[in-house]
Amino acid sequence: MTEELLHALTRLETWMRQYMKSWYNEAEDIQQAIRMKEEHTARVRGYARELSEHLGLTGDDVVRAEIMGLLHDVGRFRQFTVYRTFNDAQSEDHAALGLKTIAAEGLISNLPEKDRELIKFAIWNHNKKEIEAAPDKTSLMYAKILRDADKLDIYHVLEPFLHPSDGSGVSPDFVDRFVAGEQCDYTMIRTMDDRKLVRLMWVYDINYAWTMQRVLERGYVDKIVSCLPKGSAGIDEGVRKLRLYVKEKCASVDKAE
Repeated sequence: MTEELLHALTRLETWMRQYMKSWYNEAEDIQQAIRMKEEHTARVRGYARELSEHLGLTGDDVVRAEIMGLLHDVGRFRQFTVYRTFNDAQSEDHAALGLKTIAAEGLISNLPEKDRELIKFAIWNHNKKEIEAAPDKTSLMYAKILRDADKLDIYHVLEPFLHPSDGSGVSPDFVDRFVAGEQCDYTMIRTMDDRKLVRLMWVYDINYAWTMQRVLERGYVDKIVSCLPKGSAGIDEGVRKLRLYVKEKCASVDKAE
């Protein structure tokens, strides 16, 4: 492991801790949101490290994954304080906000260009509907690692807000996409039940068996399914297909690209 990258991780950890605390606020809603993202950041960093080690990465490769996990949501703190929402469509893309902060603060400017580009690509793509065309296999691998680490913890973060159907129902086009195993555009969400189905469809965007196994063992799939509207043939078919997909994914063998 190079001293340069390890020193960068230590420096960024110190900076990030101070930066997150700088957004602490007497307004209760803001403070709760900041603390939630502070804790989310720590867990995503840990998951990124664990997943990269599971894939057989070592040394600098693991440190890069940690740095990505540490910095991936740096834009969230300004976003919620300014807009009082984590909804990108109603405010700003938080990945773009984060990259602006990273650039303005020169956080990774002293790293080799290869490391800078890998980190920026992963952070930019961590919240998109899908990963854009990657310049190389390594960039794609890191983007997948970060997206998996992030999704795994988002399931945890959102679990307390999961409730039985409020009767609003799921939009028909969402059901069609669910049965087809496709992702939905967040801007298309119209009901609370739509939101739950979108969360369930994230399963199809999980890249590694390691992540899927943890999603399954923690009961996230079952909990969401139990809160969906009952009696819909489309949803029942989608759930059947999804459970089969989860089983197959969990049984697959992970490989680093």
